[in-house]
Amino acid sequence: MQDLNWDDLRVFKAIADTGQIGKAAQSLHLDPTTLSRRLRRLEGQMETPLFERTREGQTLTEVGERLLDKVEKMDLAASSITEQLSSHLGLSGTLRISVSEGFGSQFLTRHVGTFLATHPNIKMDLVANSGFLSPSKREADIAVMLSRPRAGPVICQKLADYRLRLYASRSYLDQHGTPSHPRDLADKHRLIGYVPDLLYAPELNYLGEFHSRLEPQLRSSSINAQMRLIEQGVGIGVLPCFIGDSSKQLVTICPETSISRTFWLVTHQDNNNLLRIREGKAWLRECVSRYRQQLMPQ
Repeated sequence: MQDLNWDDLRVFKAIADTGQIGKAAQSLHLDPTTLSRRLRRLEGQMETPLFERTREGQTLTEVGERLLDKVEKMDLAASSITEQLSSHLGLSGTLRISVSEGFGSQFLTRHVGTFLATHPNIKMDLVANSGFLSPSKREADIAVMLSRPRAGPVICQKLADYRLRLYASRSYLDQHGTPSHPRDLADKHRLIGYVPDLLYAPELNYLGEFHSRLEPQLRSSSINAQMRLIEQGVGIGVLPCFIGDSSKQLVTICPETSISRTFWLVTHQDNNNLLRIREGKAWLRECVSRYRQQLMPQ
């Protein structure tokens, strides 16, 4: 067998990571035809298919899975060598952090500038949307998740607790009155919440924890959309305090009633000690420690 080309192995890994040739080509800034040709060359050298072609995309064969494990270890070793050689220049490379939509857009964005000012050679991908990238599949370097992963080659640590309360706009309360207890919300007020079958984490199914009879009439998969709807006086909803308290248009109702959730810091066990990941985790811990009152107001 001829020596394998590292560029072909990078193509193979990109297809394995994305599951589709088109997405892999986009991530590597290559033409899909070129990428397919490199994959065929690699499979010819291996003398066996590395993927099964399905209607959804590319699925690894058994040989492909074994090769991916070796390629990931090579990629990790290359990253470690690069870090060592460039350590005198400071932190460098790309740091991809996967977080929930609200935590990323309403909390971390206030503090990213400090991290980048300290590490001017780093590139950060802040993936803040409805759902999480998987550290165990190496889709992200760091994930801040709403629950502790039950399996996988990951290292998980508690990052911080955060509090959630009921919020409404002043205009809504002027028009509909201020409820004194969560049970008053069941029959007299319009509630805003998540779409139940589109929840990306069970921890977001929290409206019933304020009162068993509460169900949203207006539903959205986006916490930012929910906040805007509450600000516009459309109804009452539950928000993390670091979101609700930051809006001048919102007030807390039934303030004696609240619930709490936990953020978990998750990394792959193989790359947990890479310098950029260690620094990224330290920055996240510093953020939640310094601004803990925003996350868990009394």
